[in-house]
Amino acid sequence: MLRTAVKPRWLGLLACVIAVMVTFGMLGLWQLNVARDQGRAQEVRSAPTQPVADIATVLIPHSAFPHDGNGRRITATGRYDGSGQVLVTPRLLRGRPGYWVVTPLVVRSTGARIAVVRGFVTDPAQAIVPDPDTEVTVSGALAPGESPASDGAHAGPALADGQLTALDLSLLVNRWPGTLYNAFVFATAEAPDLTSVASPAVERVPPPALVGGGLSWRNAGYALQWWVFALFAGYMWWRMVRDDYETQRRETERRKAERRETREATNV
Repeated sequence: MLRTAVKPRWLGLLACVIAVMVTFGMLGLWQLNVARDQGRAQEVRSAPTQPVADIATVLIPHSAFPHDGNGRRITATGRYDGSGQVLVTPRLLRGRPGYWVVTPLVVRSTGARIAVVRGFVTDPAQAIVPDPDTEVTVSGALAPGESPASDGAHAGPALADGQLTALDLSLLVNRWPGTLYNAFVFATAEAPDLTSVASPAVERVPPPALVGGGLSWRNAGYALQWWVFALFAGYMWWRMVRDDYETQRRETERRKAERRETREATNV
């Protein structure tokens, strides 16, 4: 059968079949990656429905952001360090431009700082630093740090000292002493409510809606289909070569039989 397989026409067809199999294999891998991404999206969407947890059970200072942490509801107890407060701009809240008020919270259990978006203001003067001597329990939703802002992210006058164009944790590491959590919190409540006491004009920023969708199993099925198609293409090539071989074998046997009959007829 090997002689049949190395015929030029079958070798040429094999090259085409291999190209098809590689293409189908890559399409299957692409669908598998889509399935995994959508599976992670489902985990993200389920994060806000999980029970409220202390930050110590969800995140470790200076560690990677957990894959299911985006939108996770947490509580953190500590004291605000007003000396590290920054404003992130430009931001919008219900169509109004303004600033996020971001203050580091020194978590009591670890001594590490986590950035807390305490709220939104339209005027930097409204962002009054909360009482640093009062311990507060912050409730809110976790979020990963934002990507660094591009050079053109802020159009307009130069930013004042203490203002940023993105909540980029790599910048805060250089501003804030000690260890930093690799996350920030959209504060939804405080106990006691230090923000409303110090800055009545500060409005809470609702955590952003988490998006994502699709059925991961459906895309996994698509991946399996592409791989089945690839195997089928290889099988069809083998089947055609085998049929050609069987045809040649039968033809060879027929000729041998004819020659035997001719010899026997001559001998008679």
